[in-house]
Amino acid sequence: MPSFPVYTLAERPDLEAQVLDLSFEVWDAFMLEDAVANRLWMRLFTDFPEYQTTMCDAEGQVIASGNTIPLVWDGTVEGLPKGWDGVLENGFRDHDSGLQPDTLSALSISIAKSRQGQGLSKELLKGMKWIAASHGLGNLIAPVRPSVKSKYPLIPMERYCEWTNSNGALFDPWLRTHSRLGAEVLGVEPESMYISGTVAQWEQWAGMRFPESGSYVVPGALVPIIVDTEQDRAIYVEPNVWMRHRVTEQDLLFRAPHAG
Repeated sequence: MPSFPVYTLAERPDLEAQVLDLSFEVWDAFMLEDAVANRLWMRLFTDFPEYQTTMCDAEGQVIASGNTIPLVWDGTVEGLPKGWDGVLENGFRDHDSGLQPDTLSALSISIAKSRQGQGLSKELLKGMKWIAASHGLGNLIAPVRPSVKSKYPLIPMERYCEWTNSNGALFDPWLRTHSRLGAEVLGVEPESMYISGTVAQWEQWAGMRFPESGSYVVPGALVPIIVDTEQDRAIYVEPNVWMRHRVTEQDLLFRAPHAG
């Protein structure tokens, strides 16, 4: 059972502003510039508030949040959405078409910097499985962003996600957390998120200069960005790791303290 109260935004719509502020606090500037997210993200709070979770401290301040979206998935690797961007697009397409979802996809978990390293992300991941179970959805899929891949930006994701520790556990802490909660790796999506901007914009987002065309390692990025000074364009295409949690009735045992 989590040590802090967990609410959905359907229960606590008054927490929406704090949830948004938390995202701006913890994510690198360039991660807030995804065109698909900028077009669709706010609809999560109006169309799917019951799928968005928040965790509050004793003073009622949001210290962690989790975002998910329901969608239709045929259960095959080939039928997975086109990464993180595709999850958002497919989820809202299915919703607008009146289709009945059968799957929940994780989108993000944000933890206040003062609370990181306390196991809150694991509890929110459990909460996501609980939400899926509560809505009768049989799978929780996730285009996972490995937490320390940015320290190894030149290693292909296909190799990185197979790294293990001496005890055989997955090397990456976030991949390992998913695995320990029963998730399996389905594969790598090489073009999960697409972020494009002018050279000046990227210099501002990254806090560094790009004097000539080429590939550059940017703090927080999982792979290098590609800069073209002649075209005044810089592009970041992020790979993610698809993982699947099978949702069972046991996941209904997760209960937030406020729910008794």
